[in-house]
Amino acid sequence: MGGPGSDLVVSPGPGLPGGLVIVADELAERFSRSSGPGGQGVNTTDSRVELSFEPATSRSLTETQRDRVAEVLGPALVNGRVVIAASEYRSQLRNRSAARERLGALLRDALAPAPPSRRPTRPTRGSQRRRLDAKKRRGQLKSGRGRQGPE
Repeated sequence: MGGPGSDLVVSPGPGLPGGLVIVADELAERFSRSSGPGGQGVNTTDSRVELSFEPATSRSLTETQRDRVAEVLGPALVNGRVVIAASEYRSQLRNRSAARERLGALLRDALAPAPPSRRPTRPTRGSQRRRLDAKKRRGQLKSGRGRQGPE
């Protein structure tokens, strides 16, 4: 996936047969203090990473890829940008790598083609008949449980 500070290499997948390389200058990283455990260094180190990428202006994506990403990730975009936050590790370097991996996976999933739509099918005549026969048998069984008439 490429190390922190370098180009982001997205591995091949469905819809991306040759993979994808996002140039490093299209990615913006912001660092802040992470919440959670960390000992004495928790208040002094900026280990939380926010990685942002703007697909609409990216030169690494083709026009159709830009449209596809905008369509799929539309609700998740913040001011036209994809923002990934990583703070699960105590190390800034590991959080940078985790954010890049997540962005790569998100882009790979967004560029994958949509699954084929479901083709509606009808039940076969035999399955319909079996279902109705079973309903009749069940109804007869239940009707036999009722109170018997005067003998």
